[in-house]
Amino acid sequence: MVFIGSFALALALLLALYACGASLMGARRKMPALVESASHALWAMAGMVAIATGVLLNALFSSDFAIKYVAQHSSTTLPTFYKITALWGGQEGSLLLWTFLLAIFAAIVAWQNRDTGLELTPYALFTLAAVASFFLIMLNFVTPPFARAFPRPPEGGDLNPLLQNYWMAIHPPSLYTGYVSTTVPFAFAVAAMVSGRLDDAWIRRTRRWALFSWFFLTLGNLFGARWAYEVLGWGGYWAWDPVENAAFMPWLMMTAYLHSVMIQERKDMLKVWNLALIGLAFALTLFGTFITRSGVISSVHSFTQSGLGPYFSTFLGVVVVCYTALLLYRVKLLRSTAELESFLSREAAFLFNNLVLVGIAFAVFWGTVFPIISEAVRGVKITVGPPFFNEVNAPLALALLFLMGVGPLIAWRRASTRNLVANFSMPAVIGVAVGAAAAALGVLQWYVLSALSLAAFVAATVMLEFSRGVMARRRAVNEAAPRALVNLVAKNNRRYGGYIVHLGVAMAFVGIVASSFFKVEVKRSLAPNQTLDIGDYKLKYLGVSGDETFHMERLGARLELSRDGRSLGVLEPARVFYKRQQQPATQIALRTTPSADLYVVFAGLDPKSNLATFQVFLTPLVLWLWAGGFLMALGTVVAMWPDVREREAISRAWERRTLGWQAADTADFEGESF
Repeated sequence: MVFIGSFALALALLLALYACGASLMGARRKMPALVESASHALWAMAGMVAIATGVLLNALFSSDFAIKYVAQHSSTTLPTFYKITALWGGQEGSLLLWTFLLAIFAAIVAWQNRDTGLELTPYALFTLAAVASFFLIMLNFVTPPFARAFPRPPEGGDLNPLLQNYWMAIHPPSLYTGYVSTTVPFAFAVAAMVSGRLDDAWIRRTRRWALFSWFFLTLGNLFGARWAYEVLGWGGYWAWDPVENAAFMPWLMMTAYLHSVMIQERKDMLKVWNLALIGLAFALTLFGTFITRSGVISSVHSFTQSGLGPYFSTFLGVVVVCYTALLLYRVKLLRSTAELESFLSREAAFLFNNLVLVGIAFAVFWGTVFPIISEAVRGVKITVGPPFFNEVNAPLALALLFLMGVGPLIAWRRASTRNLVANFSMPAVIGVAVGAAAAALGVLQWYVLSALSLAAFVAATVMLEFSRGVMARRRAVNEAAPRALVNLVAKNNRRYGGYIVHLGVAMAFVGIVASSFFKVEVKRSLAPNQTLDIGDYKLKYLGVSGDETFHMERLGARLELSRDGRSLGVLEPARVFYKRQQQPATQIALRTTPSADLYVVFAGLDPKSNLATFQVFLTPLVLWLWAGGFLMALGTVVAMWPDVREREAISRAWERRTLGWQAADTADFEGESF
């Protein structure tokens, strides 16, 4: 099986290199047959990488410790579920998963664009094959996943305990899917610049790919925050860790890109912006991979020190230099005849939105790389902590929230005073009223009041747009309100899907602000039957209990939870010790309500005094963060879904293709002699 996996990766590399040459030569010599051959090579490459991935999964399931990767990241006692997650629990396996996703996406692109001519497709296929070639070179020569272990150990080292959590089954695949799928719009951007086809054709071909990428980047960041919240036992979900930052920056760039392309499609403006943003998004995915695997930063999310850093930094440098050179080469052709007519317009709001998002990304990037730069220049690594990121990004986040409310309602080209008053009076009143109500309830921090007011302003603009659309449709076709709402969204899914995303962002922002400013923490050691008070809750320590398996030992504490004298059940936080890794881990106890989370950590037990130490957090509105993330994902699905016109076009295309197949079959039949 080891030979099969290694041979499949070697053959995949050859196929990727062939696809590079065939697609480029087919474009230059105007030979569709060569481009078709490149597509076939990409399909075969995807099959080979799939075989290699299957071989490694089988080795993990069967505990084949003759493979070094399996011996390092699995064991015979590891539960089957976590043997799956072990595929991306180490360096070689995560790169194999990355390459597998890229191969699948390249194959899909080759299939989708098989009949689209020689203008864009060959250059896009070349770019996809070139990126795949780099990763396959890494897997074949630098970090092979099927390297043998000598001598074969009788038992494996086990998966890192921090990764033995159900969120790790979905967080890395989601994030990698978001990372890798940015390659598709990047490839078509390269194709547009190389071919000189600089209209919005490349944008239309990759619109759903961009939404697909943003969807999974959103989920990946959200799931990662939830993993940190439940596994690390510190009561938070985001610490501005370098690897967290590396995942956040591509999301910011893709967010800016998705807003910016609407201006090009509608007004033929911001062409340079769009090409620059998608290039930055792709480059930042490579930067994130470099940060995670180079060993230049210390992070709970990163892999150990490895030799991959120089290869990734070199590849990143080549990509940035070549893409920038292409962009500069075509910049004269990218100038638009349309101009920004007024700063009080939707075009201006989108432009300011881009500037704010890029500003946040730059601040995060600078804070992430500054320790590396300081160490290289001065020999001293200066750590940049959360205060820097919070102070710089907090006002930018408020500006972004404000623009989210302005963008949907302000007029195109130039907004009149009448338009501004008609559209913004009600949302502004609602925003001010929410801020005043919060102040009356004792919320006096200016930032919190601003955030709550702006979130209410955004929600009001979204609700106003939905209500106007429903009322207009009811007047036009006399439908009931629920049916009018469904049909409204179905016929304008991009627009209203975006509004749902905005509502989700506003909800998540409220959750972030409330949980950051009003979190209460209590740390105390308790003897049995002693109590601890936090907020309206009372926790009574009942004692400890332990259990053991071949895989781990668990020491759990039992705490009776009550509020206002009414029992709410028993919470059981625990300390877990994993035998193979010889490493402890925390299992939190969590009670979630719409208003607050009660988060309990069992910090330890003193056997001499029999005192148990607990760290307890009461964090307001954390559920709003997760609910807002769900709304963002839902809105993206709505925006990606084909609208009525697209579904009709797809149906007609399939009918024509089916009729063509039937005609071909009839011709074959009539040509037969019996």
